[in-house]
Amino acid sequence: MNAALYTTGTSSFTASATIPPITASIKSSGKSSRVHAAAANHHHQQECNYNSLRSLILNVADDFINTFIDPPSSHRPSTDPRFVLSGNFSPVVDELPPTECHVIHGSLPPCLDGAYIRNGPNPQHHPRGPYHFFDGDGMLHALTISRAHPPTLCSRYVKTYKYLTERAAGATLIPNIFSGFNGFPAANTSLAFFDDRLFALGESDLPYAVRLTEDGDIETLGRHDFDGGLALTMTAHPKTDLQTGETFAFRYCPVQPYLTYFRFDAGVGGRKQPDVPIFSLSRPSLIHDFVITKKYAVFVDIQIAMQGPMEMVFGSGSPVGVDPKKTPRVGLIPRYAADDSEMRWFDVIGFNPFHSINAWDEEGGGDVVVLLATNIMSVEHALETSSEHIHGLVEKVRIDLNAGTVSRVPVSTRNLDFGVVNPGYVGRKNRFVYAGVGDPLPKISGVVKLDVGDEMGRGENTVACRMFGSGCFGEPEGYERGGRRRVRGDVRSRREKWGVEVFGDGCSVAGA
Repeated sequence: MNAALYTTGTSSFTASATIPPITASIKSSGKSSRVHAAAANHHHQQECNYNSLRSLILNVADDFINTFIDPPSSHRPSTDPRFVLSGNFSPVVDELPPTECHVIHGSLPPCLDGAYIRNGPNPQHHPRGPYHFFDGDGMLHALTISRAHPPTLCSRYVKTYKYLTERAAGATLIPNIFSGFNGFPAANTSLAFFDDRLFALGESDLPYAVRLTEDGDIETLGRHDFDGGLALTMTAHPKTDLQTGETFAFRYCPVQPYLTYFRFDAGVGGRKQPDVPIFSLSRPSLIHDFVITKKYAVFVDIQIAMQGPMEMVFGSGSPVGVDPKKTPRVGLIPRYAADDSEMRWFDVIGFNPFHSINAWDEEGGGDVVVLLATNIMSVEHALETSSEHIHGLVEKVRIDLNAGTVSRVPVSTRNLDFGVVNPGYVGRKNRFVYAGVGDPLPKISGVVKLDVGDEMGRGENTVACRMFGSGCFGEPEGYERGGRRRVRGDVRSRREKWGVEVFGDGCSVAGA
C-alpha cells in the first residue's frame, strides 16, 4: 500500500521535535456512500450474461481445487481469506463517487490545498480459494482539500485489464490456486508521479495512468508503455531524481534475465532508455525496491526467492518463498551503465530489506555508498499477513567499494517500515527519515522521525513520535515546504524542512 500527496499551497508544516496531534476529523455527507451493483447499465448486464458459461466453468474448477486439492483447512493464515480479508483489511465493496465531507472536529490547516490519494489491494470479487493480501484489484481513495470548497472523498478501482475482464465475467477468471501471490496483473501497490503523469503501479503489470478531475473524481486513462519502450512489467517503487528530472526503475522476472534495470529521460514524454539486463543474479529473487545515488543504483538480493514448479507443489504452494540457505547480497551498478559488466555484489549476512529508504555517495574521498533500509529481522515470517514475530529494523549500511567491506548500524530499535525522506533528497545525503510504527506489521499505528545524521548514536535515534490513536492506521507521506511536492530546482540550497501528512482510517487528517 502506498499513497501520494500533491499540494497547491504555498506553505507546509515544519518538521520539528514534536509532532502535533490530529487537527481535524471529517465525514462524508449524503444518504449513502456506496454505488450499488444494481446500478450497472444494460450493456454491462449483457456482457455478464455472455460470460456466464465461462464463469460457471471456472467456478466449478475453483470449487474442485478448493475442495479436493487445496481445502480451506490447509490454508496458512497468510492465505486464508477469513483472516486476510478481515478487520482493517476488509474489502470496500463499492466505489464512491466524489462526496462532499464536513469537518466535525477541529479545523484543517489552511496550507493544505491539493489531494491525498491512496492505492491498495481491494478484490472486486470475494476469493473462492487462497488469497494473499498482496492480491486484489487496485482501488484509489482520493481526499481532495481546497481552501475554496469543502473536502471531497472519492474511491475508484483502477480499471486494469484484469479488473475489466473479471467485471464483464462477473467472477474471478483465474482459479485461485494460481493467484496465491500476485498471480495476475493488478495496479494495486503504489502511486508515482513522473513524465508529467500520475501512475498507479503494481510490479506484475505496466503502469496505469490515472487522473483526478476538477470535481475530485478519479479516472483511469489506461496502460502506458512509453511509446512502446516498456514492453514488460516494472517495479512499483521507481525513483525520481528531482535535480535531474530522471526516473529510474527495474523489473524482476522468473526467467533470465532475473533482474533488469532501466531509466526514463527527464521532461514530458521522457524517452525510456534501453534495458540493462543484470545476468550476475544467478536465480530469480523477489526484489521489491531499490535506491539510487548520484553514481549508482543499489539493489538488495534478499532471502525471499521465486520458487520453481516442484518447490511450489511440494512446498508452500506459493511461487515465492524464503530460502534459509541463501546469503543476502547488496549489488551496485553504475547509474548510467550500458551493461552489467561493472556490477558489484557484496555478501551481507542477515540483511533482508523489503523496502529501501534512501542512499547517497559519501563525500570526502574514496568510493563509499551509504544505504538506509528496513531489515526484516525474522525473514522466515516475512510472507505472513500479520505476525508478532516480524520486526522491521531501520539500519544505516556503509559500503566501501575500494576496501570491499560492508558495515551496519541500527538507527532505531522500534518495529518500523515504510520509511520515507523528503523527495528532494532522493539519491542525496539526508538527515531525517519518517517511518511507520508496526502494530504489528503490516498495520501502521504511528509515525516516528529519525535523525540519521553524522552524529547519530547506535540503537535509538528517534527525535519525534506521533501515534494515531485507536482504530487508525496509515503511512507517512509528505510534501515540500513552499509549494507542490514535485518541484524542479537546486534542492541542495533548501533547508530540510518538510511537511508530513498521515491519513489513517479515511476519516482523520493528521499533521506532522
